[in-house]
Amino acid sequence: MKILLMFCACLACCAPAAAQSGCPPYVKHDPGGDYTSSDDRAGLAVVEQYHFSRDVESLKQGMTGSLGGDISYTLEHFPNHHRALAAMAKLGQRDKRVQPVGARYTVSCYFERAIAYAPHDTTARMVFGNYLLATKQDAAALEQLQEAARRSPEHATLQYNLGLLYVKRKEYAQAREHAARAYALGFPLQGLKNQLKKAGQWQEPPAAARETATAE
Repeated sequence: MKILLMFCACLACCAPAAAQSGCPPYVKHDPGGDYTSSDDRAGLAVVEQYHFSRDVESLKQGMTGSLGGDISYTLEHFPNHHRALAAMAKLGQRDKRVQPVGARYTVSCYFERAIAYAPHDTTARMVFGNYLLATKQDAAALEQLQEAARRSPEHATLQYNLGLLYVKRKEYAQAREHAARAYALGFPLQGLKNQLKKAGQWQEPPAAARETATAE
């Protein structure tokens, strides 16, 4: 996802690398824009009404044609639409295609466009990281999750997912650090803790550390 693409000042003579690889940057149009912006979301209902129903999101059936086409249309208007990004990722995994039928771009391209347009959106980065993990791109997933956690250190789910990734890499000191942070922030699932226990690597964090994380 990384990924920070910028428009070339002279598009005609200096095409962006993304465009050359078939992944041009997102260009805002109406309705559309940043999914996390209350102003831009004013036109979201129109797009979702005709292209992103519950059936589309759950990958049951498209509204105007293929699932890939409807999800693609949604992301053409709101590139960092969290649920549409997750749906596109699931569709690619389900169909075992890097570019689902009907989609204009590859799954990774949609994430790249989202992050380039809204680099502050940690949720988009987290969803991308999860997709990269699912497709066995662990190094790239770590990059995305680390950057997301750097931007939102109080995000419990990010801390938990980073802990899981570090366990997978057998980097247990980092895994314990993120596990302690996630649980101090109130993350409810015990899978990370159990994995660390199974590996003989779990340590109860000091009470002072838990109180500090909670206070933050």
